[in-house]
Amino acid sequence: MSHTDTAHAGAAALAILQDAGEISRRWFERSGLDVEVKADGSPVTRADRDTEDAIRSALAERFPADGILGEEFGETESRSGSRWIIDPIDGTKSFVHGVPLYANLLAREVDGEIVFGAINLPSLGILVHAERGGGCFRNGRSVRVSARDHLDGAYVMATWLEDWTGARIDRLHASGAVLRTWGDAFGYALVACGDADAVVDFTAQTYDLAPMPVILAEAGGRFTDLRGDGLIDSGHAVASNGRLHDTILELLEY
Repeated sequence: MSHTDTAHAGAAALAILQDAGEISRRWFERSGLDVEVKADGSPVTRADRDTEDAIRSALAERFPADGILGEEFGETESRSGSRWIIDPIDGTKSFVHGVPLYANLLAREVDGEIVFGAINLPSLGILVHAERGGGCFRNGRSVRVSARDHLDGAYVMATWLEDWTGARIDRLHASGAVLRTWGDAFGYALVACGDADAVVDFTAQTYDLAPMPVILAEAGGRFTDLRGDGLIDSGHAVASNGRLHDTILELLEY
């Protein structure tokens, strides 16, 4: 696939994602949203399903041969070697409690490589996206990761602390790093834009992580799982400005 083809697909995908983001934003601004609990214990709402349905329908019309993997409606086989990966509302727990840090996530994978990724934060009016070889952008403005090369004073994001051992937290604090729970996709957006230095996920799904490799790479950073491999399906991840990556992996002792 040429860079031009990727760019055209990316532009179409951004429009689709932003349109669907308005659906989730309208649900967010409503009161009394019903919440169900899925078999894995995670919450799901009508907003999740409506948002994913809108993205899937638009992608199927625009890219009929591509596969689709989504959190709520499973996988459609690819006939093209490409597939789209959707998380309609990343951060549903935040979403249902009125925290505006939820996101709509979309990635395109071609022959096993992520070539496009987007984090849409509709209630914040922030869209971070990247295409392979094309740079990383926040609302159309080119962004880069931070230049910090030491943990003292570094901001490290955690989606939640349930998976953190006391020893890991103690080692992080002893390094001088600042631990904050601005997690989920919002944390990755902060790192890509240079506003934070790293984010750690001990528990994550493929659709939570799919946009992150290309976004971090194009912003000058690094994305791996906790073992240092560049995988999106390991169930865990670290994203950083690159300079701090190996130090953080060593500190975590996963």
